[in-house]
Amino acid sequence: MNNATFTGRIGRDAESRATPSGKQVVNFSLAVDERRGGEKSTLWVSCAIWGERGEKLAQYLTKGQQVTVIGTVSEREFTDKEGNKRKSMDVRVNDIALQGGKRDEGDRQPSRAARQPQRSAAPAGGGGFEGMDDMDDVPF
Repeated sequence: MNNATFTGRIGRDAESRATPSGKQVVNFSLAVDERRGGEKSTLWVSCAIWGERGEKLAQYLTKGQQVTVIGTVSEREFTDKEGNKRKSMDVRVNDIALQGGKRDEGDRQPSRAARQPQRSAAPAGGGGFEGMDDMDDVPF
């Protein structure tokens, strides 16, 4: 199974486009901070959300917004402007959850529905939680 979860901050506002065949895709970069000992490093992950879901979320995917993404990881090789060969980690996003406000607390706040993870399909076998809109309904 090829699934990975990343939590980080969006590096720049999401960009929406259509492929030549008409499919919609929203792209954004995600900065994931790692700390080892006293050192800090940042892993940059290129993310893509396909379809209508991405279009609806694009307005909330702005620079500085903290998000958690779950998706399929792939590696891509390319040549940069200077002619150097580089590799990129790309994630095709299956699920995404907004994790609070931006650092500078802009004037846009996502709705409660937008803060909830966006699921592409119901889990196999259900889970008995369909229709539970409020965590106050959880019995534990």
